[in-house]
Amino acid sequence: MNLVIVESPAKAKTINKYLGDDYTVLASYGHIRDLPSKNGSVDPDHNFKMEWEVDSFSKKYLKEITDVAKESSKIILATDPDREGEAIAWHVKEYLDEKKLLKDKEIERVVFNEITKKAVIHGIENPRQIEPLLVDAYMARRALDYLVGFNISPILWTKLPGSKSAGRVQSVALKLITEREHEIELFNPEEFWTLTLKFGDDNKNTITASISQLNGNKVEKFTFRDKSSIEKAIKEIKEKKFQITDISSKVVKRNPSGPFTTSTLQQVASSRLGFGASRTMQIAQKLYQGVEIDGDTVGLITYMRTDGTNLSADAVNDFRNFIKSEYGNEYLPASANNYSGKKAKNAQEAHEAIRPTDINRAPDTLKKYLSNDQQKLYNLIWSRALSSQMEVAQFDRNTITIESEDKQTICKASGSVLKFDGFLKVYSNTSKDDDEEILPEMSKGPVNIEALMDEQHFTQPPPRYSEASLVKKLEELGIGRPSTYASIISTIANRGYAEIVNKRFFPTDRGKLISAFLEKLFSKYVDYNFTAGLEDQLDEITTGKESWIKVLEMFWKDFNNNVSEVKEKRTREVLDLLNESLGALIFDTDKDGNVVRKCQLCDTGSLSLKNSFRGGAFIGCSNYPDCKFTRPLSKAKAAAQSQLAEPKFLGKHENGNDIYLKNGRFGPYLQYEKLKEEEIEEPKTKKKKKTKKSKPDVNELIKNVSIPKGLELESIDLEKAQFLCSLPKSIGVNPDNQKEIILNTGRFGPYLKCENKSARIENIDEIFSIGLNRAITLIAEAKPGRMSSSIIKDLGEHPEDKKPVRVMKGQYGPYIKYKSLNATIPEEKDPTELTMEEALILIEKRKEYDKNKKGKNKKKK
Repeated sequence: MNLVIVESPAKAKTINKYLGDDYTVLASYGHIRDLPSKNGSVDPDHNFKMEWEVDSFSKKYLKEITDVAKESSKIILATDPDREGEAIAWHVKEYLDEKKLLKDKEIERVVFNEITKKAVIHGIENPRQIEPLLVDAYMARRALDYLVGFNISPILWTKLPGSKSAGRVQSVALKLITEREHEIELFNPEEFWTLTLKFGDDNKNTITASISQLNGNKVEKFTFRDKSSIEKAIKEIKEKKFQITDISSKVVKRNPSGPFTTSTLQQVASSRLGFGASRTMQIAQKLYQGVEIDGDTVGLITYMRTDGTNLSADAVNDFRNFIKSEYGNEYLPASANNYSGKKAKNAQEAHEAIRPTDINRAPDTLKKYLSNDQQKLYNLIWSRALSSQMEVAQFDRNTITIESEDKQTICKASGSVLKFDGFLKVYSNTSKDDDEEILPEMSKGPVNIEALMDEQHFTQPPPRYSEASLVKKLEELGIGRPSTYASIISTIANRGYAEIVNKRFFPTDRGKLISAFLEKLFSKYVDYNFTAGLEDQLDEITTGKESWIKVLEMFWKDFNNNVSEVKEKRTREVLDLLNESLGALIFDTDKDGNVVRKCQLCDTGSLSLKNSFRGGAFIGCSNYPDCKFTRPLSKAKAAAQSQLAEPKFLGKHENGNDIYLKNGRFGPYLQYEKLKEEEIEEPKTKKKKKTKKSKPDVNELIKNVSIPKGLELESIDLEKAQFLCSLPKSIGVNPDNQKEIILNTGRFGPYLKCENKSARIENIDEIFSIGLNRAITLIAEAKPGRMSSSIIKDLGEHPEDKKPVRVMKGQYGPYIKYKSLNATIPEEKDPTELTMEEALILIEKRKEYDKNKKGKNKKKK
């Protein structure tokens, strides 16, 4: 008997079908042990010795594994082909060794880059041993994360009450988000103007051109800085005569992009499909582990955690044969395209790029087997991988040059038309070049100015990070690894350090404060170059160039000294340091750039940074409690609060009463008075009372309408206010079920509801323009059931009693709900990526905790 151990039951089920009766495939359900969440789990004084703990849930499955291992002649460790997989294999082997079950038994390590019969059989036939260097790299990374978390987090709890914790890589990602926010807050827009000219010839052909040279001087972005300079230019141009002097045409080629890595998949899935990083990885995991197709479980894509850009020779050969047979020789390059030169910084290229396991499984043929989201992601992976081996696309680029008679003023018009679609046949890659107009047929000779169009512009601040752009930036800096991007992003959001509004990261005041705290007191450890350099060292452990103990020793010496210094500082001293370092970012400045801290309410007090356990950071007056002036940390929020110190009259409601924009305890809102004839709605739990004769109380006629998060106050005019006050409203009838689609806004933003389906509207501005077709599409893609604001993820039924297991939002963070039991989710875990297996472990841990607590209480009595 041969025992095969994998980490996931889904993977075990698939592999079990490919191997014969001589093999038993069991799942470890992820990591079987980890560092206990207590001090001393890593001991720097004894070569960073680690204390591992097997959780109660894993004990159940380890018993099954040990029972089968006793009867097996060979034990095959077949966990995922990455560092985490290697670490799980090592833990299992160490555990079995401690139980003295490995005597006279063969131990083999096998890997599969894809879960197909061919790959599994090939892996079994080509075993190796556990790579000790990969395990060393895992040990170093795990110890580092533990040492940072268990030394900085307690300091945060005491110096900045209300803070949760700080992670090694998450803190650097938070720094990126807060620095971008600071850039936006300090940004001063600059005015500039552009000028385009419309020319016509004698045949009534017209062409619009941009000016590239004026009176011998090159026209650049800031050539025309104000209205007067553009008017002067227009006056000079009107006095000139123009003619077409050159018409040129050239073929422009566009190359296909390489197949997806983890990073590029997350970026493109975000921009094209609107999927977050966690959602993308969750769907990809399912496609990798296997989907039921006509009674067989089939892995549809290769391993999805990779930074490699290469494809196997077999895959390339299959792709080329498919291209030739399906699209023809003209779409097939003379030789295979190679993308090995386009690898990311610090790429390990341990395995292939992400591709379909069988290119002949076209997305259309799998529709009935896949969910809507799985179909979309598989289609994206399939088309990107196939297109990477196709011919370049070709465009005819035409340029018409128009010059003044003195040759001193030049205008140019460009346009392009697709000549050969090449890889675009499979993978459309829209860009601004595709949107250029096709130029009319014109000849050299005189043309007349028909119109001059001037337009005012202002420079824009850099955009806030989206999930896609944050992943791209982390990859550029060499921070984090493919398997960590999704958890980094979700951890920042789940800890309340940043909010995601309209798919962009907005750091919260608490996030800004923690980032400033780490930058001021642990600056070395949130430095981009230092973090990237540490990643390099961890990578060099895998090649044997660095010793993992040495890397930890070098890190620990300075880090421990830094921790000891910060512990000695008083909380007020820390706040004073932050006061100084944040300076102009949180306080107003005078015309000379000096920070103004004078309290505007009492005139004698000085404003400074304060922190409360519940509310987090804020600005308060030194004369408290005599002066109770407070304002938010963000100057923008403070300005909005100040702006609405008095109600702002917007206009008349449709019923004729006034609409005001006000600011309240929970943020800005709209207020208007209902008509007395309007029905007074009672709470749903109470029966409506007939009150025909009684007059309604004045307060009952006042209607308050919240402003959806992400909507700029400056943009709220009377039209938008009337629209928000009209909600909920019907968009139209859904042709699928003849039920009305209702548009409304709630605590978590705007949403659509139709019968038992609800769909969130991600872009807040879309609420004002959404039409019936778009609404039908969103409802069709939504899953049935009530859209509960508190449910993050429904994991399914518990394997023992079939009761629901859910990941919920809670006041103190996400947790698992199972019957009456609530299990806390560790902060390093991404709640959106949590699997049923991981949830069951946490449920068992909670049961064990409750049992021990109950036992202690009995003893006390």
